Amino acid sequence: MSRTANDLTPGPPTAPGAAPGSGAQPEPEPERLARAVLSRLGEPRDAALGRWLADSDALDVVRAIRDGTATGRPGPKDARLAAYRARLPGLDPVADLERVRAAGGRFIIPGDTEWPSQLDDLGESRPTGLWVVGTGSLRLLALRSVAVVGARACTAYGAHVAGDLAAQLAERGWVVVSGGAYGIDAAAHRGALAVGAPTVAVLACGVDVAYPRGNTGLIRRIGEQGLLLSELPPGEHPTRFRFVLRNRVIAALTRGTVVVEAALRSGALSTARRARDLNRHTMGVPGPVTSELSAGVHALIRSGAATVVTDAAEVGELIGAIGDDLAPHRSGPVLPRDLLEPAAARVLEAVPATPDGAPVERLARQSGLPPDEVLQRLYELGSLGHVERHGAHWRLVRRR
Repeated sequence: MSRTANDLTPGPPTAPGAAPGSGAQPEPEPERLARAVLSRLGEPRDAALGRWLADSDALDVVRAIRDGTATGRPGPKDARLAAYRARLPGLDPVADLERVRAAGGRFIIPGDTEWPSQLDDLGESRPTGLWVVGTGSLRLLALRSVAVVGARACTAYGAHVAGDLAAQLAERGWVVVSGGAYGIDAAAHRGALAVGAPTVAVLACGVDVAYPRGNTGLIRRIGEQGLLLSELPPGEHPTRFRFVLRNRVIAALTRGTVVVEAALRSGALSTARRARDLNRHTMGVPGPVTSELSAGVHALIRSGAATVVTDAAEVGELIGAIGDDLAPHRSGPVLPRDLLEPAAARVLEAVPATPDGAPVERLARQSGLPPDEVLQRLYELGSLGHVERHGAHWRLVRRR
């Protein structure tokens, strides 16, 4: 039975599995219905509704909008309230909930066991609720998650780095979160999927809308192997403004954000800035200094707002458990000369790179050591295969 936004008063309780009306599903509780209404009334990050919801239940908010009784309460001003009231009569939250259920999803709200509490860090701009498609628990997947974002028109280098980084993170038990867009987002999702891991796409449209169209197959795979989620109700389409607002959810949901490629005006930088503002780790992958698509990342790093990372081990060390996710110590190869004692190394440096070599007396002058010690070191170096005696001279061993 359809129930409009003007009729959200709770009916008699429905037994689990019993049929409300036609009987397929239990009737949703009023708070969930009311939040489904509010997800259509306001755009994401509607601070006026956020302040109102901090003071009242969603059902009371919808009733106040319907009855025009919001005067003097912490909430929308009169003009915005009039706009809410104008949109309210045509909304059908039960139909929205049924639509997302038919797509294999659900609508989760604060207080549900699946609700990720880290989203509460957004304060008044916290989502009213989240429309989710997929079988995993959003709360559990988000506990150990990292965002990988970047330019849509990325380079081949950026796509390779993002895919490889996401695959490495997934193999280390991290859930990769991104926006489902072209470029770096798509490469990150594909990298995680390629190693059989779940990945989460935060969309700027309804979870039943495939956008961008070219990623239809990828978005379907994410819904099957991971999670699709959005603040926007089913059927809603993206706008430029909604993409920017979506980024705050990506930043809040994860432990940290990695920007792989981004121009100076890239939207991916807004995700990084929100992550920084929320006290999440912000990381950047360096690129060629001649590439405009890496200029935004380099500026972020240069300003001190991001830490340079080059692989999953370094990401994990920043956002993982202290002492458990340490990256390996990096160093160059150890050469045989590096193992020599200082005196032996000085003698070896004095030996000329000529076929004739040099006598001990000349090597003593060059190294600044006594001739007897030089001769002793030369025999040590000879046993190690660095030099050889040629008559009264010593020369370097030529290696193939």
